[in-house]
Amino acid sequence: MNVKPIRNDDDLTAAFQRLEHVFQAEEGTPEADEMEVLVTLIEAYENKHYPIQSADPIAAIKFRMDQDGLTPRDLEQFIGPSGRVSEVLNGNRSLSVRMIKRLHEGLHIPYESLMSGVAA
Repeated sequence: MNVKPIRNDDDLTAAFQRLEHVFQAEEGTPEADEMEVLVTLIEAYENKHYPIQSADPIAAIKFRMDQDGLTPRDLEQFIGPSGRVSEVLNGNRSLSVRMIKRLHEGLHIPYESLMSGVAA
């Protein structure tokens, strides 16, 4: 095992290439150990240099509206009266847990995309 730190994107590419060779290694082998170390190094590098932005629940709702051709009126069954829908879409009201559950079940918006909008 010749694993080294990942310091740049070239190192990252090399780590991915090596990972392809050891990915299916049997547990308990040196290759399996190398795979675990490579995965940890790759994750650390990517989290530092390519962080994932947290989801914006309003953007997720508007994206689903656009995909499905929905109007704010269509959201009333999930969010409540038109005034409340307007407040949510304009960022003046946070989503409640009940709204999140209804949006997830009715429009299949992932919970992860809606959770940063939970009212305290």
